Amino acid sequence: MSRILRVAVLISGAGSNLQALLDARSREGYAIVGVISNRPEAAGLARATAAGIPAVAVDHAAFPDRPAFEAALDTALSQFAPDLIALAGFMRVLTADFVARYEGRLLNVHPSLLPAYRGLRTHARALAAGERWHGASIHYVTAELDGGPVVLQGRLAVCPEENEETLRARVQALEHRIYPQALGWIAQGRLRWQDHGPWFDGAPLREPLLIEETETCPS
Repeated sequence: MSRILRVAVLISGAGSNLQALLDARSREGYAIVGVISNRPEAAGLARATAAGIPAVAVDHAAFPDRPAFEAALDTALSQFAPDLIALAGFMRVLTADFVARYEGRLLNVHPSLLPAYRGLRTHARALAAGERWHGASIHYVTAELDGGPVVLQGRLAVCPEENEETLRARVQALEHRIYPQALGWIAQGRLRWQDHGPWFDGAPLREPLLIEETETCPS
């Protein structure tokens, strides 16, 4: 029997994506072995504790610079010996050195159809641009902000009367669906990092896989 995929999760806030990953772990075949937040007050730490998962705070504000914070983060991660690190609302930009150390083992969820709308306020920006489609992306983390290879996207149609709050809620529901799916594929060996890029079912993944939300807009 193959060893189960060990996942550490990095968070900064409430941890709704963490909860989705926790809820799906038995179904998808991975184990969450630890949760780390850069904010000691993050509600997601209580979610982890309630699920019996070790939860650690590494407060970025307690360190003089980013390298010092990342050294402490690296130490905290080492105690969990993760195969994969899932960023789930982790609001710190990681340095190129840190990313290189964990190449192919860092995954992130971003609330847009990358490469569109990297960074923050993705829903407001998509609405302001009059986009017909919006969604969420799962991508490997590289030194380029939100620029790593995208492996899976969830897409939905933007409704005519959509506002930022309703769009955020709909996209977040997609995130909760596709992030556990991506981890499940890695746990099954279908998705893997090879030759400095993602492979799926034994072949290089040239374009993201797509899950489309079929929910219709209210009439």
